[in-house]
Amino acid sequence: MPELPEVEVSRLGISPHIEGKLITQVRVHDARLRWPVPETVQRVSGQQLEAVTRRAKYLLLKTAVGTLLLHLGMSGKLRVVPNTTSLKKHDHIEIEFEDGQVLRLNDPRRFGALLFCADDVSSHELLARLGPEPLTEAFTADYLFAASRGRKQAIKTFIMDNHVVVGVGNIYANEALFKAGINPKRQAGQVSRARYQKLVPLIKQTLQDAIAQGGTTLRDFTNVDGSPGYFAQQLMVYGRGGKRCMVCQATLKEIRLGQRSTVYCTRCQR
Repeated sequence: MPELPEVEVSRLGISPHIEGKLITQVRVHDARLRWPVPETVQRVSGQQLEAVTRRAKYLLLKTAVGTLLLHLGMSGKLRVVPNTTSLKKHDHIEIEFEDGQVLRLNDPRRFGALLFCADDVSSHELLARLGPEPLTEAFTADYLFAASRGRKQAIKTFIMDNHVVVGVGNIYANEALFKAGINPKRQAGQVSRARYQKLVPLIKQTLQDAIAQGGTTLRDFTNVDGSPGYFAQQLMVYGRGGKRCMVCQATLKEIRLGQRSTVYCTRCQR
């Protein structure tokens, strides 16, 4: 599933090609996505796309009459191509612009979404209860320490809870906890303020590094073959269960936490 860095690079990739342009029509080839695509998405036809922003893993396409909420789901990819480009299998949504360019959502598993909100999008039911963005000043060690008090859940599932902080997906939670030396099974309420002061900057840095690495692939969003998936990066623990720790050479342990693969070093992480 695309995580926050992949979604942010998708935003950076498509924005220069579509922001400020007039939307001429929205074509829905298959409305059977995670939620049925509502007819109200057609209200943006004839409107200028004012901005493409992001909240958690939702891309927000803002117009004067309302906002389209676009989610990539498990397998969704975006690309911007001329309207003369042949449709590919699983191209379910097209948003066409005045210059003949088309934003296409390709989603083989159909867990993505396209919705419309006429009101303040921050109050939409999918966004209203979300925690702070991890790359903003609202996400601090003091905030995370306070939110964790009394919490018995594992620190890894705690920082992956979108009500606590958005966008810290499985890959980046594994990596940040390793860098911070925190055992992913430790109860969130038992992690000290000092350790949160170490963890929060590492969460930010891990996400920022992934976004920076993805920046080299921005041209792929205008490639007929589609956009990139996970970025080529050297992961220190994720996907390396049973291999040697890059720091101490101990064998990395792989377990399941919150039904997600969790890899950590029993020596380096306490």
